[in-house]
Amino acid sequence: MKKYNVAVVGVGAVGIEMLRVLKQRNFSINELRVLARSERDIEVDGQVYSVKAVRPQAFEGIDIALFAGTEGEKGAAVTFAAEAVKRGAVVIDNGADFRMDPKVPLVVPEVNAKDIKKHRGIISNPNCSTIQMVVALWPIHKKVGIKRVIVTTLQASSGAGRSAVEQLKDELTDISRRGYNDVQVNSVIKAMPQQLGYNVFPHIGSFVELDYTNEEWKLVHETHKIMHAPKIKISATTVRVPVRTGHSESIYIETVRPITPEKVRELLAGSSGIIVVDEPAKNYYPMPKDVEGRDETFVGRIRKDAFVKNGLWLWVVADNLRKGAATNAVQIAECVISK
Repeated sequence: MKKYNVAVVGVGAVGIEMLRVLKQRNFSINELRVLARSERDIEVDGQVYSVKAVRPQAFEGIDIALFAGTEGEKGAAVTFAAEAVKRGAVVIDNGADFRMDPKVPLVVPEVNAKDIKKHRGIISNPNCSTIQMVVALWPIHKKVGIKRVIVTTLQASSGAGRSAVEQLKDELTDISRRGYNDVQVNSVIKAMPQQLGYNVFPHIGSFVELDYTNEEWKLVHETHKIMHAPKIKISATTVRVPVRTGHSESIYIETVRPITPEKVRELLAGSSGIIVVDEPAKNYYPMPKDVEGRDETFVGRIRKDAFVKNGLWLWVVADNLRKGAATNAVQIAECVISK
């Protein structure tokens, strides 16, 4: 079996998870280079990695470069992707810089793996909330067509980076010591625009067109591009919730042709990358605490709209650091080497 020289750029939350996923999935690696802005040693699951400074020459001989695209490494792909491609690497970027570039495939392997063959050296990894949504919607769209989507995301603190997880932890500690009405917000790192401990707020990203955030527009534009379905009407509200890891989504869809909840369960249960957990009478449904560390997308609460003929509800949960970022990127790399 051929082995490949792989670079992981960035050692924030997603970069760490990329190292973990590469090892767990037994990716065929000859040499692994871990790159970041500064040199140091890091330890992941008991294994020490020597982190080298990212620079153009670091990509010499690299076959696949995975850019984590988070925390201190934001913008690294803009600076170094072309240098990596020039030296023969295929770049898989987890950041937002290339996602809507018409020359760059935006890929979720369960949905549009064929788009990988169109790459010109760079392949983009979608936003975390988009990935789990399209994994769940794609089998339904293929079967009966989807004409409308209304989605509310409940996104974990880790989606805003490691510092946001620390902020949530510090806020909860502060509340337990001082009381709910006496949170000393200045005593914690401000990685998020509002207090998250014992709170939720509908603000992820920056507010742009029509008072939607850019995170909400990502769900629209990225879904259109991945599913090659620009006519689907999509509206989103993105909400930050006091969860460490694992994004949840309440998704309402209207299909072109009718389909029963029973058929949807059967269809999704037989689809790649999906696990159906849907016995609400027994309290069985997907929850973030149960999906952390998993690579699949979990779907439950599948039910008809009581008033709209072709309306359906889904509850979709996935680990945003794994399927929402690192695992999807490694799966793209697996598709690249398989071709």
